[in-house]
Amino acid sequence: MGKFVYVYYAGKDTDAGDNEAWGKWFGELGSKLIDGGNPFSDGNAVYKGGVMAIEEKPVTGYSIVNADSMEEATELAKGCPLVDSDGGAVCVYEALPM
Repeated sequence: MGKFVYVYYAGKDTDAGDNEAWGKWFGELGSKLIDGGNPFSDGNAVYKGGVMAIEEKPVTGYSIVNADSMEEATELAKGCPLVDSDGGAVCVYEALPM
């Protein structure tokens, strides 16, 4: 079993869903949900040339789940309320052991 991170992206006009929709999806994830995460406020990118605001498709939050494979983690992410919104997306990453 692996640990996977869901990184949420939403445009400024994206309907991210209400707390009830997120609660329902978290309930469907059940014991696979390790950390429901938190939403993020606006952010900055730090790079060699300085600092800039993140404006296009900023990361808007995260969650961490257990899954047997990338395929399973991706399938579970399809239930996220952001998936049904215009401009929303969930990116799935496997957290590699160190």
